[in-house]
Amino acid sequence: METTSVQKIKRSFKRPFVFPKNCVYRPLRQIHNIERNQKLPPDQPTYFTLNAPPSLLPAKKYSDISGLPAPYVDPHSKLRFANAEEYGSMQQLPSDIINGYLTLRGFTSAVG
Repeated sequence: METTSVQKIKRSFKRPFVFPKNCVYRPLRQIHNIERNQKLPPDQPTYFTLNAPPSLLPAKKYSDISGLPAPYVDPHSKLRFANAEEYGSMQQLPSDIINGYLTLRGFTSAVG
């Protein structure tokens, strides 16, 4: 029997994204200036007048101290924290500092 070598051909169904040669990349500030300088009717949509629907995903919660993703909340102070080290440092904070963190986040309830 004859043995034939079969080469596996790697077929990619995804094409890598490349800007077309005739496409010009423009930063957002340049797009805004171009649209502002054009005399367009007020009912014509532009890049900055389009509104997106609200997200269906829940809002991400970040630590009030470090800014890392925070899966935990202190039940007493209502501060969010990312790990045990942050929790230990939160326990030693005075209440005015805790209130400052909460007002930065927009939480209105006072610590008691």
